[in-house]
Amino acid sequence: MTVFISGGCKNGKSMLAQRLARDFADNGELYYVATMIPHDDEDEARIKKHIADRDGWGFKTIERGRDICRCLEEGTPEGSYLLDSVTALLSNEMFSGGETDFSSPERVACELCRFAGSVKALVLVSDFIYADAGRYDEFTESYRRGLAHIDRELARISDVVVEVCAGNYIVHKGVLPA
Repeated sequence: MTVFISGGCKNGKSMLAQRLARDFADNGELYYVATMIPHDDEDEARIKKHIADRDGWGFKTIERGRDICRCLEEGTPEGSYLLDSVTALLSNEMFSGGETDFSSPERVACELCRFAGSVKALVLVSDFIYADAGRYDEFTESYRRGLAHIDRELARISDVVVEVCAGNYIVHKGVLPA
């Protein structure tokens, strides 16, 4: 089972993702794939909040900001995984090192699809950042187009696609498990 969740920041995506991943685990292995590599105090605070939010849920955290398929070195294919977030993963892959890696969106999409096909259950969280009418610099636009590409691929391979808006769930594909 693969579930793709998208929506704006602070709309309830992570809480829904945690609930679904836990339910898919059936008392088995439950993994939280943390993709954010902190760069400042705001990132650190956000990470601490996410850790507190999932305290007591039974997640084993796998810190993996790049090379996502390597998660299986720490987890099992029979486990239930929550990957939060695709947005941070692309940023890590695209902007690490000295030069922008414009080929990273295609690679990340392929790796995430391969990872989804390798595990029992996967819940993916991504931020919906490409719907405004703003015009941005080349790097920002490349990132937004790249994330949109990845999100389309994940929606294509997912059993369920959900948009979260102000705590409301809009199911675009499949049936959201009760």
